[in-house]
Amino acid sequence: MKILVLGGGRSPEREVSLRSAKTVADAGRAAGFDIEEKNPADGLNFLDEVTKDTMVFPILHGAGGEDGVIQAALEERGLPFLGADSASSAACFDKWLTLQAFKEYGVPTAESQLIKKEDFARSELSQKPYVLKVVHGGSSIGVLIARDLSKINQEQVDEIFNMESRAVLEELVDGIEITIPVLDDTALPVIEIVPPTGGEFDYDNKYNGKTTEICPPATVSTVIQKEAQRLAEKAHKVRNCRHLSRTDFMVRPDGSLVVFDINTIPGLTDQSLYPKSAAVAGLTMPDLVKRFVDMVIRDYSIMVF
Repeated sequence: MKILVLGGGRSPEREVSLRSAKTVADAGRAAGFDIEEKNPADGLNFLDEVTKDTMVFPILHGAGGEDGVIQAALEERGLPFLGADSASSAACFDKWLTLQAFKEYGVPTAESQLIKKEDFARSELSQKPYVLKVVHGGSSIGVLIARDLSKINQEQVDEIFNMESRAVLEELVDGIEITIPVLDDTALPVIEIVPPTGGEFDYDNKYNGKTTEICPPATVSTVIQKEAQRLAEKAHKVRNCRHLSRTDFMVRPDGSLVVFDINTIPGLTDQSLYPKSAAVAGLTMPDLVKRFVDMVIRDYSIMVF
């Protein structure tokens, strides 16, 4: 079976998507699969020429990749693909709806508010350390972390609201940041994230090599890790994710957990968290691609000869 790996697109995260897609494509070839690569930056009409015996890996981050658009296009054409379906992708891409779903099903979250620019300054949450982020987005783009309010200016706040008319305002939770990939329905090993001294785990520090990732964590107990893995599996199920996801947490000083995001197409570059966790579980990148293929074959009842 041929595998079409999509990477790039037109979102602000296209460079990371290109790197993720290349890593997946190279691993697929190493695993013995027939791989074709395509950047859908110029539209999706090319999908009309894709044959029905082709499996699609939409390794696209952000708008156009994780928001259900590409998934809907693949569904319309009856093409089997990796990852969440269009409805789940769109739902997960909405950070506010995702937080509400987590709360409904008992997944712990931080205190939060959906807010407009004109109401921001009056909010109690904006009077203490906070995180302000766009409702639709990923990979730390459109996120303002206000740890010291005296260092935040109005232009930084305006930048978020210039992206979307409403934003998610959350209390800033102090603690240890961890992330947990889920493969199929099973959590992989926990990764502890240690940003550079004085820095945050923002877009730059995700990919510049300055952040330390420890797997398994050095400062999080086994009991807490197991609970976090259980919650990652629950978040994956609550949001109807499929095949893969990655859920981000904070561990408070008292050991309690807070979930603040889920990613339906997590980064898959050689520097990304998902492959690093999989490696600790004994899965090389070619192994991971084989698992991806097996899940798509199973869920689409594909006959393999």
